[in-house]
Amino acid sequence: ITGTIQPNYLSVSGVRNTLLQAAPLGILAGAQTILLLTGGIDLSITMIATASAYVAANQSPNGAAVAILFGLVVGLVVGTANGVGVAVFRVNPLIMTLAMSAILLGLFTGWTQTILQGSTQVADFIRLLGGGSFFGNRIPYSVVVWLGVAIILIWLLRRTGWGRLIYAIGDNEVAVRLAGVRVWQVRISAYAAAGVLGSIGGILLGGRTGMVDLQLAGAFLLPSIAAVVIGGTSTFGGMGGYTGTILGAL
Repeated sequence: ITGTIQPNYLSVSGVRNTLLQAAPLGILAGAQTILLLTGGIDLSITMIATASAYVAANQSPNGAAVAILFGLVVGLVVGTANGVGVAVFRVNPLIMTLAMSAILLGLFTGWTQTILQGSTQVADFIRLLGGGSFFGNRIPYSVVVWLGVAIILIWLLRRTGWGRLIYAIGDNEVAVRLAGVRVWQVRISAYAAAGVLGSIGGILLGGRTGMVDLQLAGAFLLPSIAAVVIGGTSTFGGMGGYTGTILGAL
């Protein structure tokens, strides 16, 4: 219907624009997929993305590899902190991640005036990954990154013991605990993985725009959750998968 009303929607450039928007959204939604399968959620994922992009911009003068590495470390550290709060100290995921989002916003609001001052432009390679295309300017590089993330995530959830535990915890945490599984370790690893995915999405967003600010990923919070739910993953945990999330993001 949209293609009938607006023919450019289904043109090569229209599809490319859709993919450019969907790639970072799909990666952020991948983080939410993991957590929703466990019965959790991450309301700090967009601030993780923004923080990672800011750090990547700050480190861009040292090279794209260093910038990306430091950006991923931000997601790993913050995601792990979320996991410790939820799994060890039993803080409700909504409260823990909402508080983390506020903490990150406060920290980076201050740091952008001090240690991160002037760190707004990302490296050329990151700009290429986030906004560049190949094959006659038809296929965005960010889609290739998304494809790699999707393959790894689908494999982890479907083919590994970690993935089976993610589903099991979301379905019946008490039974999993009584079976001898250290549930807190699995939850921490899930939040850490979500944090890394948030960093990847944020770095791609920074590359797409070429510059970063504190509102970089803010508009993606609710869509990242909606894409998961549209894709068929239950908000109560234990049911769904990333394949549906991909369709939801698109």
